[in-house]
Amino acid sequence: MRRRTLDLLASSIGLVLALVLVLAGGLLGWAHNFIGSQVRDQLTAQKIYFPPAGSAALKPAAIGPYLNQYAGQQLVNGDQAKAYADHFIAVHLSEVANGQTYAQVSTAALAAPNNAVLQAQKTTLFQGTTLRGMLLNAYAFWTMGKLAGIAAIVSFVAAGVLLLLSILGFVHARRTSPEAVVLGAHVPAPVEA
Repeated sequence: MRRRTLDLLASSIGLVLALVLVLAGGLLGWAHNFIGSQVRDQLTAQKIYFPPAGSAALKPAAIGPYLNQYAGQQLVNGDQAKAYADHFIAVHLSEVANGQTYAQVSTAALAAPNNAVLQAQKTTLFQGTTLRGMLLNAYAFWTMGKLAGIAAIVSFVAAGVLLLLSILGFVHARRTSPEAVVLGAHVPAPVEA
């Protein structure tokens, strides 16, 4: 194969791949912005606030070290949602029925429908577990949005590298002798005497 043909072919493929990466980067960037704004809007609408700094709610060792950094702030992003779900709601839920889960308490409440304590625990655990699950879903989407943003940057950088390499390939093709070959000796045509 002629060297010039190989250079032109590889450079053309590089340009196509660069275009694909630019498109992918654009879509990933859009996903990053869309997910971030959706999570922020939904969490902001809930008007959940962390306990104020120095409050008794932040004193327990299972809560304070994780939530002090957010003290008094409104919960508006995925990282805050995870901290609130895992280190505030989960801690309080573990205190409701001696560490039993909603499923365990619900089963006991079905067996004893007139037990007001079990019914109240069932309701509290259901509501707390539901809110915790929703906050952890917000955290999961927030994380996916952050990963999409990182992937967008990587795509744009890779597209730039491929574009540069393609340009260099086209320049090299122009400078290469039309007779140069790759992986094989070029046998010149016999000269008639």
